[in-house]
Amino acid sequence: MISFTYTRISLLIICAFIMGSIPVGMLVARAKGVDLKKVGSGNIGATNVLRSLGKGPAALTLIGDMLKGTLAVALGRYFGLGTFYEGIIGLSAILGHNFSVFLGFRGGKGVATSLGVFILYSPRTALITFVIWIAVVMTTKYSSLGALISFGLLPLNIILFDSKEKLPVALLVTLLILMRHTDNIQRLLKGTERKIGERL
Repeated sequence: MISFTYTRISLLIICAFIMGSIPVGMLVARAKGVDLKKVGSGNIGATNVLRSLGKGPAALTLIGDMLKGTLAVALGRYFGLGTFYEGIIGLSAILGHNFSVFLGFRGGKGVATSLGVFILYSPRTALITFVIWIAVVMTTKYSSLGALISFGLLPLNIILFDSKEKLPVALLVTLLILMRHTDNIQRLLKGTERKIGERL
């Protein structure tokens, strides 16, 4: 019985990784006849889609990337695997987005997919994270800074507003966000980071 449970968990983790690997931004851009890797920053996320293709395609990309995370957690919940494994399966979807099997294990920064995970995993902290991100972006026009600050505060918000059982996953998500934004951090420090809507 235990072996069957861990087999199921392993399969769900793999499924979530593959689902997370779907490059929504690239598919949206391809439908418009654009190779997203060759325009703007070359990133597959919604910010580059916005910069390169406009608001409509960016919104589709954002929603699609978020759904990958939400559906991954929903799978874990459907099979009754408990809070910890729901988070691990969601984390696998984020890793899939960041290291897509369809893009030679390259990918995006995982912000939208991470938010999608927490929409179901911890709705209150997801809302707080989104509000902080919006506030920072509206104030500074830097999407990367919004992500860094909002997800940097995620573990603290989990402690304050949710179960500490979810803290390990929150810490791992925050670490991933920081790791994927190292170039952005350097550009922010140098004053060369591009603002939302700013073209190359």
